Amino acid sequence: MPRILALDIGSVRIGVAVSDPLGIFAQGVAVLKAKKDWLSEFEKLAAGYGNPVILISLPRRTTGEEGPEAENIRKKAELIRTRLPQCEIRFWDERFTTVIANQVLLEADVSREGRKQSVDKIAATLLLQNYLDSMKG
Repeated sequence: MPRILALDIGSVRIGVAVSDPLGIFAQGVAVLKAKKDWLSEFEKLAAGYGNPVILISLPRRTTGEEGPEAENIRKKAELIRTRLPQCEIRFWDERFTTVIANQVLLEADVSREGRKQSVDKIAATLLLQNYLDSMKG
């Protein structure tokens, strides 16, 4: 089973998580800065996992419809596809992952600065864990 790298793509930061070799658990591994050359950084990270499946968060409205944010994510996915054509790309509904990640950090009494540094990685981890759990049953 290939490893899965999950991306929670935001306008400022991009959270990255990876599955364990058995595809049971998700673990946050990085936060990339969206304004910099994040794609080169992500390529290097992906190379360390062979040819991983890339799971990308797809923002949907509460109605389930895709809006302009989802269109933007799909454009970024095409950039990834051109740089990593050997990797399969999948999308997963990411509604509320960042909200849940922030809530977890608030309950853990993490400082505002600490939350800012961690929320994207945790959101990517929640996204991937949700995906892995859905594949079990």
